[in-house]
Amino acid sequence: MTDTEIEGPGRHRNGDVLAESATKRDDVFDETYKEKEGPKPSMIIVWRNIILMTLLHIGAVYGITLVPSAHVLTWAWFVFCFLTSALGVTAGAHRLWSHRSYKASLPLRIFLATANSMAFQNDIFEWARDHRVHHKFSETDADPHNAVRGFFFAHIGWLLVRKHPDVIEKGKKLELSDLKADKVVMFQRKYYKMSVVLMCFSIPMFVPWCLWGESLWLGYFVPGLLRYTLVLNATWLVNSAAHMWGNRPYDTNINPRENKFVTLSAIGEGFHNYHHTFPYDYASSEFGCKLNLTTCFIDFMCFLGLAKDRKRVSPEIVLARAQRTGDGSTRNRSG
Repeated sequence: MTDTEIEGPGRHRNGDVLAESATKRDDVFDETYKEKEGPKPSMIIVWRNIILMTLLHIGAVYGITLVPSAHVLTWAWFVFCFLTSALGVTAGAHRLWSHRSYKASLPLRIFLATANSMAFQNDIFEWARDHRVHHKFSETDADPHNAVRGFFFAHIGWLLVRKHPDVIEKGKKLELSDLKADKVVMFQRKYYKMSVVLMCFSIPMFVPWCLWGESLWLGYFVPGLLRYTLVLNATWLVNSAAHMWGNRPYDTNINPRENKFVTLSAIGEGFHNYHHTFPYDYASSEFGCKLNLTTCFIDFMCFLGLAKDRKRVSPEIVLARAQRTGDGSTRNRSG
């Protein structure tokens, strides 16, 4: 049982108005935005990022060749680091800090910020700001990873070029006082580089070496670079594949889709048509924990008393929306 079931935009089941109505949220699409007329600004390539991303993926491919020689405990450690860093993005930067879809206690926020540093996808403040811009101006020039510009751009290309001026302009106008008031967010931002060196590379490498005698070389390339690269691409698939392939049972007026592969690889983030239709739902899915490890994690944290106030859209509202704007495809519990 969740803490808040939303009957409609901005209302509790008992009729009380939510503190934040949908019209005041920065993660709801802005229908008033119009792209500027005239020629598009020239694309400025960031060669440093291209070189680093190329080297990272070469290192990850090499890491794959080392997997057969890894200790079985290193395989388990790899999975643990993958899930931890993924939760730092999905349960942390995404559902908690970008969408404020539930509330987390101080210990949980510290854990999620630490896990987010292990994921190394920009600090929480910057990640959440850009993600709110993505929702508010989805598939326009102001969207950081506008999928209309193609799969490659939406997946990784947006990180290899300078941001479109509209992305920067709209990001500066967002209301981010909640992030600035969160001491955990601002502490991580202040010491981000140091935390990344420690959490993303040092700990994944040194733990296998210290505890069961794995080589530092293998520790660096397998639970380090390979794990990091897989988490990155799992996250990027939400921006690319989940905006291009799949059905749209909730809203055919938007590009995001329900994508089973992305659901599995991004531990529950592939119910993307639902998520863009109801961004404030903590489960990011109609079906709760089904194929949604992130939702299971948040529910478990609530069971432990470390999280509360989960926001959920009522089944009646979901059904009504699907019948009104969906594509008529089956909404099933298999993803």
